[in-house]
Amino acid sequence: MQKQYDVIIAGGGLAGLTLSIQLKQANPDVSILILESRDKAAPIGAHKVGESTVELATHYYREVLGLKDYLEEFELPKHGLRFFFTDGKKDELSNRVELGPRLKLPVPSHQLDRGTFENYLEKYTKSLGTDFILAARAKDVNFKINDDGLHEVIYAHEREDKKAIGKWVVDATSRISLLKRKMGFAKEAPHNVNAVWFRVKGVIDIDEWSANEKWKTFLAPKLRYLSTVHFMDKGYWLWIIPLGSKNTSIGIVADEDIHPFETINTYEKALKWVEKHEPQALKHVCPPKEDLMDFRILKHFAHDSGRIYSSDKWAVTGEAGAFLDPFYSPGSDFISLNNTWLSDLILRDKKGEDISVRAQIYEQTHLSWFTSWLPIYQDKYKLMGSAQIMVVKIFWDWAIYWSVPCLLFTNHGFTDLKVLKELFVSEKSLGRKFGKLNKAVQDLFLDWLPHENKTFNNRYIDPLDLDYLKKFQRGIDTIHGLTNIVAVVAENMGVLENVAAEVFRLVSNQVNGTALDIKVDPYIMDLKIPYQEEDHVNGLLVDPAIQSDVAKTWFYNEEMIEA
Repeated sequence: MQKQYDVIIAGGGLAGLTLSIQLKQANPDVSILILESRDKAAPIGAHKVGESTVELATHYYREVLGLKDYLEEFELPKHGLRFFFTDGKKDELSNRVELGPRLKLPVPSHQLDRGTFENYLEKYTKSLGTDFILAARAKDVNFKINDDGLHEVIYAHEREDKKAIGKWVVDATSRISLLKRKMGFAKEAPHNVNAVWFRVKGVIDIDEWSANEKWKTFLAPKLRYLSTVHFMDKGYWLWIIPLGSKNTSIGIVADEDIHPFETINTYEKALKWVEKHEPQALKHVCPPKEDLMDFRILKHFAHDSGRIYSSDKWAVTGEAGAFLDPFYSPGSDFISLNNTWLSDLILRDKKGEDISVRAQIYEQTHLSWFTSWLPIYQDKYKLMGSAQIMVVKIFWDWAIYWSVPCLLFTNHGFTDLKVLKELFVSEKSLGRKFGKLNKAVQDLFLDWLPHENKTFNNRYIDPLDLDYLKKFQRGIDTIHGLTNIVAVVAENMGVLENVAAEVFRLVSNQVNGTALDIKVDPYIMDLKIPYQEEDHVNGLLVDPAIQSDVAKTWFYNEEMIEA
């Protein structure tokens, strides 16, 4: 008699592997089959768009899946995200405005060698009892083939079509998107950005790019090397990511409207592009083609999804669902959230619980979260040539990330229906306000751009010099309990509202000449219309502590260098 599985996972990459481990650790009796199309171990440095983690995913890997010991022994620690903005010449790294932490961050993160990591996860899930078949390509799904509601997965293996029977079917086929294509719930994401990336042999330490000894002493040795490094200018960023294999990942991510795909989609074109836009990087990150380890391309990588979870016991996870952008390394964050919601549904169903309401709420929350995160990226690559705007934006983006989603995740808020109801259901809920506030601030950055044309250099700015950012980052792992977490989110929202208001005061003063102590309602602030105090009757007054923090990001308080 054919074996029946509780869960069949189509795809044995990062999303499918971590889901299987999460399920097995929670309930060893859950029977799982993974069908993986590759026919051998994942290559070292296996490629996805971006190869590092930030705080939410780090908590998932280290604490939820218990991979702390593995990560600390076999993968590199990550010294945060580091950004270098244009100084107009880009021929001396120490002249550029640099943003990044000086000291080791209190909440850890990692640079991932994806092949090494996925091979370990494969061995680990097998040791937990997961069945794993290589060279097995999922081709189709027949839903509810009998009165028990079981599904049938057809897959190609050993030159013939075979069948597997399971209660749940999970699509983790990445961009193949088996279920999305079969059921027609693919959605476009209005974010037209492309990427090319490659690996080079050996270590690239950007401290060696400059002879400026004073600049080198800003950080302890090797901390710049361990950062995820971004070089930025209008319409693009170039990444340098160290890997545990002692090789280095290099990537170019660029807005199609500013740097068309055909200017970077071969290695020869990418070399010319780097020579033009990042001349100092050329000799350090671009070896002769024969020494290149690999080269990959991905056009218009952002995509959305109309469905994620179904009470009919199918779901998608990872890039088989939705993907936004590798900037800020959010890919593993979405996997972490995706798998947490999905594993909760599967485990509750295994116990005989009716999951129909939860499936609907989790899907609605997941999709709305994607929508609320889109303004961080959409049309924002045009801002990357302005150091002043991007410093304020990056600090804002980190503030909203650390203060709400990270905190909710570490406190198990995303699977508590009461918390989700309080935060996201009503129009005036904190979650809805969070999305509106972020949209207002992201729109402010776009409206600011036509008025911001200055180039700055010789500045170093550390996010943890700002007290509210330091508090948010250090508070990620603080456990508040589900009865208190909404109150903490509300408190953090109050800080975010004051930050938004203070940013508007500075920008409006620069652009429109308004006073630096105006009342501001951050939900209606608008640079394009004249400020009227009566419109902001319910606005916020200046918060001196926030004012002091935001002033640290304002380069116009220092000597200005004309473009």
